[in-house]
Amino acid sequence: MARRERCSGCGINMLVSPEARVVRCSECHTLTNLVPMNARPGRTRYNGPPRMHENLYGNGPSPQHPQYPQPRPSLSPVPIYGRKRALLCGVNYHGKSYKLKGSINDVKSMKYLLVETLGFPNDSILMLTENEREPSKIPTKQNIRKALKWLVYGCQPGDSLVFHFSGHGTRQKDYNHDEVDGFDEALCPLDHETEGNIIDDEINDTIVKPLTRGTTLHAIIDACYSGTVLDLPFVCRMNKEGRYMWEDQRNPLFYKRTSGGLAFCFSACDDHQTSADTTAFTGTNVRTGAMTYSFLQAIQNERRLTYGHLLNAMRYTIGDVSKAHGASQEPQLTSSDKFDIYSKPVVL
Repeated sequence: MARRERCSGCGINMLVSPEARVVRCSECHTLTNLVPMNARPGRTRYNGPPRMHENLYGNGPSPQHPQYPQPRPSLSPVPIYGRKRALLCGVNYHGKSYKLKGSINDVKSMKYLLVETLGFPNDSILMLTENEREPSKIPTKQNIRKALKWLVYGCQPGDSLVFHFSGHGTRQKDYNHDEVDGFDEALCPLDHETEGNIIDDEINDTIVKPLTRGTTLHAIIDACYSGTVLDLPFVCRMNKEGRYMWEDQRNPLFYKRTSGGLAFCFSACDDHQTSADTTAFTGTNVRTGAMTYSFLQAIQNERRLTYGHLLNAMRYTIGDVSKAHGASQEPQLTSSDKFDIYSKPVVL
């Protein structure tokens, strides 16, 4: 009986025989390595992603932090039989002088895209906002930390993971000297005034380093100063004509890469820039994050986008709004590995 597999190049579904070990895509001609149905470890015993509970990682002693191996990440095809999982955090900071109005709208729109367009199961998406009734789903520092661990827990080859954050971002002094510019980038949870921010070092440790070969993470971060907020080693520097080069920010004293998987981050702006929460795109008084809106529009309007075309589309959409606000906001792309951004398609 034929089964469906996803092309490792363009992402379309293909019908293949149960015994097939390799298949060539009829669209992009990429060869995708397969694992026969009877050789897939643990597939029949998988019962879905772990639920998000208060005691997922216990209220007692924290588990010992694993020592992750440091293989060279590979962009070569791997067997695709994974799951989709997403963490969406929207923080409006109700009642604060620095409150936002578009962040919760952003994560609702992102969830709609993931479910209705990209095939993410509803029960594999965890959403943290101030409007949630369950205390464990309020975007406090503790809850976001637990949710980040949930996102990568038990990741396997073929898994597609998404982390979307819409809210405030900030910069603070780098005390361990792993940053090129001397500052750590950070996300601001709802209770950041009392509990502090979540800095890029912690985010990298939590959702980048555990990624095993065949696992892919896409982060979409709509926050100020967020250019390198995942601390990924390669930064795509692109000019206004769309030409680019990879800036290598690896530090020999600090390992910031994955355990063989791939991580990509689309950020709202560079580390020294701010991002807009605006009504400019809706034509009403409904606010959205400029970066989230531009990302959603590009994904919805054109299938099989490459990373380069997506980044260009986002910058083009945001350009006029940035000028109207008298500020510069240029979405950024960072990655765990260098690649040709105009040939590799974005597959969530």
